[in-house]
Amino acid sequence: MIQTVTDAAPNPRLRFHRRSRMRSKNDFTRLFATALRARGREFSVAITPNGLGYTRLGLSVGKRCWRGAVGRNRVRRVFREAFRLSLPDLPVGYDVLMIATQPRLVPRLEAVRNDLVRLTHEAVARGAGKR
Repeated sequence: MIQTVTDAAPNPRLRFHRRSRMRSKNDFTRLFATALRARGREFSVAITPNGLGYTRLGLSVGKRCWRGAVGRNRVRRVFREAFRLSLPDLPVGYDVLMIATQPRLVPRLEAVRNDLVRLTHEAVARGAGKR
């Protein structure tokens, strides 16, 4: 029997809570000004400590990536899902901004998950080296 998306029971610990989203302009401005960065092939990650005790996600997917809204929204959905599934492996207490850098990006979930974890830890290590 093929399992459909509606048949799968979601893991309640891996929900993408509202508090996990960066929403205010001030948060994005602070992050762009003080971020530690790491660059991958498909996207870049900018992170900064948030002092909240949990990790939040911000997304930046511009028209350079996809001219049409459908393509940009698909990239955002894949990025959000990768963040949600990778949350236990990410450093706690950081704001994480994922910036799509490749034009006409068609992301694969597993590749994005692996890169997200690797790049966030890379950026944190860079920040520890600066202190």
